[in-house]
Amino acid sequence: MNVEVTTTAVDQTVRRAAVLGSPIMHSLSPVLHEAAYQALDLHGWHYDKIECDETGLPRLVDSMGPEWAGLSLTMPLKRVALTVADEVSPLAEAVGAANTLVFPAAGGRRADNTDVGGMVSALREAGLTRVDRAVILGAGGTAQSALAAVRELGHRSPIVLVRNLAHTGELREIAERLGMRPTISDGLFTEPLPAADLVISTLPGGAADPLSATRWKPDTMVLDVVYTPWPTSFAESALAAGCPVVSGLAVLLYQAVAQVKLMTGCPGPVEAMRTALFAAVAARQG
Repeated sequence: MNVEVTTTAVDQTVRRAAVLGSPIMHSLSPVLHEAAYQALDLHGWHYDKIECDETGLPRLVDSMGPEWAGLSLTMPLKRVALTVADEVSPLAEAVGAANTLVFPAAGGRRADNTDVGGMVSALREAGLTRVDRAVILGAGGTAQSALAAVRELGHRSPIVLVRNLAHTGELREIAERLGMRPTISDGLFTEPLPAADLVISTLPGGAADPLSATRWKPDTMVLDVVYTPWPTSFAESALAAGCPVVSGLAVLLYQAVAQVKLMTGCPGPVEAMRTALFAAVAARQG
């Protein structure tokens, strides 16, 4: 993609970043990062979206010049990102996935994971500081980040409800690396949700709808990683019971805030990014 250079910018150094994945056209990452650059007066910075699959990532990364500061990575690139990095953060290594590649000025590529911090920051903003009883729904990549987020909040033995125990091998390996002892059950849709301080649904849009009949306790915080359409039936049932509910939009915001810091060295401007994100979502919903 072509980049326009603003000759009157405060920062005269052209720097580039982008979000990569497949499909990628729906990504809201450019909205978040461009809002950050504007708020930080980083006029020489530009953020694109690039369609890229797993086989294309090594070649694309190798072709990037010194103007590149970093990449945001979405599906299906979060695991293969570890293989193209010269250095991997302890968290990304433990979770087995990276959503960020940073190109330090000194050279090399560092893989990191801000998905976990995004969940933690979103939950803390909603008022949750510690967890004694947690339930995680699902066993995919997002559930693996949820495990690490629960650990950051002081809990090491969550209940994980899945549909098929045969698909939990990687989740178990990651739990062991994180020093966690989850109870994993295949009663996702056959048993009532256990009582908990925190319930995190990592299921895709609509998949948690059968749980909308849950009898919620109003002191249970619910994080539904879906953010469009919102609210989901699952989230709506919790809201109706008076539960504090966090959407995936807050997670998206805070993982990007952390990425901005990693790529630019400047703290991500939360409110400017939040305003831009909500405006973009509202425009999409018409």
